[in-house]
Amino acid sequence: MHQEALPIYLQIASELRQNIQESVFKIGDRLPTETELSERFGVNRHTLRRAMEVLRQEGLVGVERGRGTFVMSAPIEVPIGKRVRFNEALKAQSLKPQWQVLRQVELKADAKLSKHLEIPLGDAVWLFERLSLADDIPISISSSYFPMCRFPGLPTHCQTYRSVSTLLQNEYGFDHIRLRTRISARVARSRDARLLRMSATSPILLSESINVNQEGHVIEYGVTRFRSDRMELVIENEPELAIPGRQSRSGE
Repeated sequence: MHQEALPIYLQIASELRQNIQESVFKIGDRLPTETELSERFGVNRHTLRRAMEVLRQEGLVGVERGRGTFVMSAPIEVPIGKRVRFNEALKAQSLKPQWQVLRQVELKADAKLSKHLEIPLGDAVWLFERLSLADDIPISISSSYFPMCRFPGLPTHCQTYRSVSTLLQNEYGFDHIRLRTRISARVARSRDARLLRMSATSPILLSESINVNQEGHVIEYGVTRFRSDRMELVIENEPELAIPGRQSRSGE
């Protein structure tokens, strides 16, 4: 099929795709504005947006809220296995992990936290929320809920460590084992979209995890919101870990 036979928006997508492949626009570059590209191709913004949507669905570009459209690198893979090792996964892909603390606050366990953490209703819970970045690009927001009865001094330690797993191991002697994880997709809430630099209607990948120590006690309920245009969650099948007092469930 000749290029001229394609709809105009596909011709535009094809030319921009070639520009990216030939490094006219490199990974991390911001593309020209809609106005500039519309003038370049002699089309209206509606046609241009259809072309950009093709490239977005291919994973070649991504929109960062308030900043523009950028050339994207390959999706970042995050393994979902028994061991929790988010930072290590980023480093293995030659990415620099960074983080910003968003919230640290003491809560009282409501019915949901009581169930997930296996503690009495009203017990003290520490919420530690962070924004994670890879090479300065925001990729996820993690909300970790810890039962304070098992973690004396936790608020102070959270200020020091970059890795939750390292914190739990060094300060409390706890291994950090993923018992089960539930993954779903949903539209990002406005606050999350702003922090992740996503459009308000973009979907996120939501991961809810129950993590235990080597004795089988629940030590964390984690909720992580990942940018779906930047992240891929890879389910790993690992040898079964024997956790005292726990039985594995099919499909978890």
